[in-house]
Amino acid sequence: MNNWKLYLNENTLDWLLEDENPSVKYFTLKDILEKPLDNQELVDIKKQIMSVGIASKILETQKPEGYWGKREDFYVSSKYKGTVWNLIILASVGADLNDPRIKKTCEFILNNSQDPKRGGFANCSTKKGTGEPGKVIPCLTGNMVCSLIRFGYLEDPRVQKAIDWITKYQRFDDGDAKYPDDWPYKAHKACFSKHSCHMGAVKSLKALSQIPKNKRNKDVKNTIDKAVKYLLAHHIFKRSHDLLKISKPGWLRLGFPHMYQDDILEILNILTDLEVHDKRMQDAVNIVESKQDNQGRWILENTFNGRYITNIDVKGKPSKWVTLHAIRMLKKYYI
Repeated sequence: MNNWKLYLNENTLDWLLEDENPSVKYFTLKDILEKPLDNQELVDIKKQIMSVGIASKILETQKPEGYWGKREDFYVSSKYKGTVWNLIILASVGADLNDPRIKKTCEFILNNSQDPKRGGFANCSTKKGTGEPGKVIPCLTGNMVCSLIRFGYLEDPRVQKAIDWITKYQRFDDGDAKYPDDWPYKAHKACFSKHSCHMGAVKSLKALSQIPKNKRNKDVKNTIDKAVKYLLAHHIFKRSHDLLKISKPGWLRLGFPHMYQDDILEILNILTDLEVHDKRMQDAVNIVESKQDNQGRWILENTFNGRYITNIDVKGKPSKWVTLHAIRMLKKYYI
């Protein structure tokens, strides 16, 4: 069915299929035009991602051991240029999981960021080279699990332990729960309080959405249900206890990549990936549709360009990435 095309002002697929951005071209062919993974054109473009554009520029600056910035602090002091941030970007642009440089980075994160006892991911490593348990962060854990699954690590016992961390510790409180006072909540009042951190909830759901249906255990399914219920109660971007108010205006500005932040388009893509269709999503969908220009393109409204290793699209200009994700969401929503 092509119902989604009725919601586009113009057919902009030719623009997305230009050779200038092989990553966008790849996802347009795969997700919008539904080309099979063994399609020769798709196979050839996948190779181009590693030699042209964002991924190649980032990997040119990679240290031999697989990291960027400071080895022991890959999150704060190297914000948006450090290892975890680059792994998020590389996974988002379709970097090749079979490239040895990607494997080096994945192994570096697993060895230096993960708390080996409980499985969450921390923003720095201990002197022993493992993730600092007191610095485990929900949004980071979600982002790392999502990225590692995209790079083929789903069956790795370390990633399974990280998934267990999400299902065991991630909360979806809505302002009326008793604040937990044990680990890990006591050390992270910004992430866990009477109202759970929105970003932690979104990134946790994003990670679990990467797990194929037939590989989701009972705990994963239960956590997905809780997260979806939480987001729908907020109508994606509103205050659940006062739906006339917007939780944060910044969530309405569309961007790419999202890092630990999020916006309504990212959330809608996660929900529609999970085949969620609910009337409480419609206001957010309408806002995304309203941001389309006369040529069927969407503007990059939010960015950290200048802080990445390489800039991605131009703020205030039509963005191939935002347009791709908007069309992708509409295609799944108006099924």
